Amino acid sequence: MAHILVIDDEAPIRETLKEILEYEDFTVSLAENGDKGWQMIQKNDYDVILCDVKMPGIDGVELLEKVQAFKPEIPMVMISGHGNLEMAIDSTKKGAFDFITKPPDLNRLLITLRNAIDRNSLVQETNVLKRKVAKTFDIIGDTPAILKIKDTIEKVAPTEARVLITGENGTGKELVSRWIHEKSNRSNMPLVEVNCASIPTELIESELFGHEKGSFTSAVKQRIGKFEQAHGGTLFLDEIGDMSMAAQAKVLRAIQEGKITRVGGDKEIKVDVRIVAATNKDLLEEIDKANFRMDLYHRLSVILIHVPTLNERAEDIPMIADKFLKEICAENAMPIKEFTADGYRALQEVNWTGNIRELRNVVERLVILCESKITGDDVYMYSNPAQRGSDPFGVVDEYNTLQDFRDWAEKVFIERKLIQNQWNVAKTATEIDIQRSHLYNKIEKYNLKRR
Repeated sequence: MAHILVIDDEAPIRETLKEILEYEDFTVSLAENGDKGWQMIQKNDYDVILCDVKMPGIDGVELLEKVQAFKPEIPMVMISGHGNLEMAIDSTKKGAFDFITKPPDLNRLLITLRNAIDRNSLVQETNVLKRKVAKTFDIIGDTPAILKIKDTIEKVAPTEARVLITGENGTGKELVSRWIHEKSNRSNMPLVEVNCASIPTELIESELFGHEKGSFTSAVKQRIGKFEQAHGGTLFLDEIGDMSMAAQAKVLRAIQEGKITRVGGDKEIKVDVRIVAATNKDLLEEIDKANFRMDLYHRLSVILIHVPTLNERAEDIPMIADKFLKEICAENAMPIKEFTADGYRALQEVNWTGNIRELRNVVERLVILCESKITGDDVYMYSNPAQRGSDPFGVVDEYNTLQDFRDWAEKVFIERKLIQNQWNVAKTATEIDIQRSHLYNKIEKYNLKRR
């Protein structure tokens, strides 16, 4: 239910408007002058403000300027018994949604209010989407490897150079491609993404280059491919190492000549795209195995950017985890939680095989299941629920002999105690009641290492 603030120094008008608007199922608050209205605006949220122009103290135009500076997203509808065209134009220039003369026409007033509410909803939705998009482009970290990536992007993005991004799954290769596009001269044109690994081999050419109607059994109509969709912008070929050799040949031709031909067609179509590619494979090894074209590799790798694993930049983990924590709390309308110092240390000790993607999942799990302070014990408990969950037999079933299970349990126990004591060997030996030299032997036996 929309909440409307009516500001007018004439009590009969205020009460009449309140009665009419409440009958139309609006929630209505009243202010008898501009000063009172300004106080209420600072303390409360309103969907629309209906404001008289001529009032003692702060008049409507002055209040309009204050609201525009304070909360410009709130639409203000100005009303006046002394209205003229000049006043209406002046109010609109200063940000008013509309201008209505007294006595207001009821139908026009209700239409104006509903339009203002709709616009306010659209503004709020747009702001939410902008925040989500902005989150997507964040590359968090200040380790040397990340700073080098950011510096390379700043230098490369404004050029037309093709870029090949390498790194394991979940490291953030897509974010690097988005940064390159956003900082390029093509940023006002589309960024079109293609995951080459998720498209069946027999459909990849149709996906990239489009097809003509009737070119194959299911081609019931003409389709525009990704190259044409990205015309003037950037085409991101993710997991290009999984592309078929036939498709690689056509991509190479498109890069060399700036032309494509739809499947089943004979017309050449000019395309102007910047190619950014990414892979989790070693393409030089794939070339040796005859799975990837060397000439295409050299076309794509004008600039090489390698994204490190999360384990290789553990110093960035607290910063990344904090960002995820704030985002997840906001998305779920939850009070902001925080990691304790040993919580951060525990996160840095985890072996992040899934990289950034896995870290976000774990932080989301911790936010949902933990109290306001997320401790090291919480991280240990929930960072690998498959082994630490409610099914102990799932772990037992992994071992064939009692000795193997004992070794695993001893390794996990010692490693956990070392982490809790920040790898203070003397303190840990005392705590678990073994000799220090014996503990050193166990550390060596199980190849335990502090990150």
